[in-house]
Amino acid sequence: MKSHSFIVIGCGAIGKRHAAIIHKRYELNAVCDIDIEKAKALANLYGCRAYTNIHEMLIHENRTDVAIVCTPNGLHAEHSIDALKAGMHVLCEKPMAIEVADCVRMIEASVENNKHLLVVKQNRFNPPVQAVKKLLTNGSLGKIIGFQVNGFWNRGAEYYTQTWKGSKLLDGGILFTQFSHFIDILYWFLGEIDVVEVIADNLIHKNQIEIEDAICALVKSKNGALGTLHFNINAFKKNVEGSITLFGDNGTVKIGGEYLNAISYWQVNGIEQPIIDGGNPPNEYGTYVGSMSNHALVYDHLMDVLNNQVSPNPLATDAMKSIEMITSMYKKLNA
Repeated sequence: MKSHSFIVIGCGAIGKRHAAIIHKRYELNAVCDIDIEKAKALANLYGCRAYTNIHEMLIHENRTDVAIVCTPNGLHAEHSIDALKAGMHVLCEKPMAIEVADCVRMIEASVENNKHLLVVKQNRFNPPVQAVKKLLTNGSLGKIIGFQVNGFWNRGAEYYTQTWKGSKLLDGGILFTQFSHFIDILYWFLGEIDVVEVIADNLIHKNQIEIEDAICALVKSKNGALGTLHFNINAFKKNVEGSITLFGDNGTVKIGGEYLNAISYWQVNGIEQPIIDGGNPPNEYGTYVGSMSNHALVYDHLMDVLNNQVSPNPLATDAMKSIEMITSMYKKLNA
């Protein structure tokens, strides 16, 4: 089986995670970052080439199979489209983009250049998420009549020091940077939602960020289920909870833990709570932790797509749905 070659665009914390997996399993040709010291450090670590200009990189590395996009949120579309036009498949970190129109352009570039466009949605591989998805697929919960999604995380002042994070242009908001995975799982479980009401504020990060640090929404699924979403990054010192609770007329389940990593409640008619693998630990970023560390599983899936003609999960059109849902919440907030 062919050993695929890769480039990594963006050498921040998540770019380093991708580079480590690629170096261990495949061929890492080059890395790129506008900060030459970051690019050189990562290139020296893995014995590959370093660039500070993406266009120069795409020209010189034109025999590469896959480009990994790990740049700031607001640049995902531009860099993904550049790589697709250069003849590479693209694996883009979340969020896909921060504008729906940019997602459309990304998909069009993928089709026009006959290259795959995948978006990292590693929480779909969490064992508790998989277990609940199976219930929904089998109809075991009956009709879903209600749901609650919570993300109570911590992102302190140091997280926003000398970085693009927190800017309206490159970050976009906590629904994109911290909680887009939660929105994706909600869509995967229940489909599209209608946004009824949204409130948000910057409560403890004033003079640090241009975006909200807390947001709440009242929503309704297309089949009539009522739901609430509550996300904030103001938990004291550490993450508290990342959860999704589903109320069906045949059962109630809650995926909980800090990062959707545990079954917190299970009461389903005729089905005992399964004993499931605890899954991987969270991604560690020094002063904070993120979602479950499933990037190796993302690469397993990528290989299935490239080598075995497996359909991407999610399809780029489905990945765009979470961006549509997020932007609809921000539009309601600003209406």
